[in-house]
Amino acid sequence: MERSGGRGTIRSDVRRIYRPPDGEGIHPREASRHHAECGPDVLHEALQEAEVSVGDLDMVAYAAGPGLGPCLRVGAVVARSISSYYGIPIYPVNHAVGHIELGKLLTGAKNPLVLLVSGGHTMLLAFMVGRWRVFGETLDLTLGQLLDQFGRSIGFASPCGRQVEELALGSDVYVPLPYTVKGNDVSFSGLLSATKLASRNGREAACFSLQETAFAMMCEAVERALAFTGKREFLAVGGVAANKRLSRMLSQVCRRHRVRFSVAPLQYSGDCGSQIAWTGLLEAGVKGGAPLEETFVRQSWRLDTVDIAY
Repeated sequence: MERSGGRGTIRSDVRRIYRPPDGEGIHPREASRHHAECGPDVLHEALQEAEVSVGDLDMVAYAAGPGLGPCLRVGAVVARSISSYYGIPIYPVNHAVGHIELGKLLTGAKNPLVLLVSGGHTMLLAFMVGRWRVFGETLDLTLGQLLDQFGRSIGFASPCGRQVEELALGSDVYVPLPYTVKGNDVSFSGLLSATKLASRNGREAACFSLQETAFAMMCEAVERALAFTGKREFLAVGGVAANKRLSRMLSQVCRRHRVRFSVAPLQYSGDCGSQIAWTGLLEAGVKGGAPLEETFVRQSWRLDTVDIAY
């Protein structure tokens, strides 16, 4: 990633994604082992693709949280090694903030209401007084966890969102399911249990009904937050933002409110190195790197506790 004139350019975005066996979720130990084994090759390939050497780098950023501790520590160790050996400034980045900043860069959104939906987050956010403020969130499962846990129950491996979306296209039969919106927060645990039961009578109808119910809940919360904040832009980011049905429903909400609708490009909706690199570059524009002794990881690091200075 490079920055010039306030804009960013993605020079490379190499990935090696851990895939658990069918019907299973992500095991932190196995995922961290995968990261440790693939890390050196990913770094080498990324530098080659960008046509630069380590000596050309001005800074290094890493995902300091939130996330799985063993996986975060692997990334932190690689970043610290590069920083200390080559004398390059290092920047710990909140990976949820990274989703937002990369989404803004790639869509041109300036001051949006943000819906962050992924395996780790389901939040409605707006930037006010130096921080991202929460205007609604999940009270239990995230939207990504809802799709993954249901998908695993019918035999898929995490992440399951794409398979659930494909099965949902095979039906238009709606099975009544629990719809739980509390104020501007949502709850998915009851919906998950009911959908598992409904799947015994047909997986396609269960997937269709799950999506329609969960996405309608999110749209209600988005519509209320748009009315409350008065934002004229809306941005959806995170892995679940790749779901086409969710995007269509959200775009309809935005049209009703005459709000500019944006969604992170499919290639960059999920976790990626570009979101960390770009956010690190933004931070590097306003402050120096962190001391190595402060480059720890935080498994639970809410983005509404992060001070934004850029």
